[in-house]
Amino acid sequence: MFRYIVSRILSTIPVLFGVTIVVFLLIRLIPGDPAKSILGGDATPQAVESLRNELGLNDPLLVQYGSWMSQLLKGDLGYSYTLHTPIIEELAPRFINSLILTVASLLICIILGVALGLISALRKGKFVDKASMAMALVGASMPVFWIALMLMWLFSIQTQWFPVSGMYNMRNPGGMPDLLHHLVLPAFATATVSLAVIARLTRSTVIDVLQKDYVKYFHSFGLSKSKINLVHVMRNSLPPIINISGLQVGYIMGGALFSEVVFNWPGIGQALYVAVTSNDYTTIQAGILLIALTFVIVNLAVDLINVWLSPKLQDAIKAR
Repeated sequence: MFRYIVSRILSTIPVLFGVTIVVFLLIRLIPGDPAKSILGGDATPQAVESLRNELGLNDPLLVQYGSWMSQLLKGDLGYSYTLHTPIIEELAPRFINSLILTVASLLICIILGVALGLISALRKGKFVDKASMAMALVGASMPVFWIALMLMWLFSIQTQWFPVSGMYNMRNPGGMPDLLHHLVLPAFATATVSLAVIARLTRSTVIDVLQKDYVKYFHSFGLSKSKINLVHVMRNSLPPIINISGLQVGYIMGGALFSEVVFNWPGIGQALYVAVTSNDYTTIQAGILLIALTFVIVNLAVDLINVWLSPKLQDAIKAR
């Protein structure tokens, strides 16, 4: 088991290395000149060329990539010339804010998605099943930014139940209750699509497990339906649910970028939006790399949790 864990951790290294290459090359495809964005439209060609040389933008791509990787290996994410600050100082607190939004959204979509899918499976073919799956289909079809705008219009502008933007009340911050109050709308907007995906997968998985012979065997012994469903059926349905939940982390972090912009949530998505509009290569690279690193770590954790929950997988690993 220990060897498997070590091998899985080591297998993430080439993945991260490939991510750095893809991110580096994609950033270079963004139209515009970072030097012109930094100096402004009135800068002379000589000044722009001088800054390009200073930033290393005239170097061959291989040299630029090597320089960036050497910085990363030292734990240096670079310096933002548009924000005039080391990137780690700018992105670290924003990354924490994004994690708060991501974790809240993930909890919402897992709790509500699993509950909705379980209820639909146990009421297969009935009105509750059809209504909940229709809602899930509609939810999965809507873009995050549109959901965010509709939630803002309904619950912030029309009813004024929740604040329009930010993490705290700027005039009178109220600690954790204030944070949770500001978190509700961005978290639900970010979670809606993933909630629908998890609900539909949970329904199909639970229906499949309910048809297994051992479930019929438990029923024949007179065990209560609630015990069978909550203990045996749900436990055997967990691996695929955990897998899809781990995969949703990447989608949730991507959706959080839109929610952060709409709700002015001071996270990494908002920082990336500003960086893209100003052609801040170093900030974009660092931000995307942090998101990719989080996604890889979460999926590694999901794999290890699945092995821990499944005796069959443990036996297969031991047999290698």
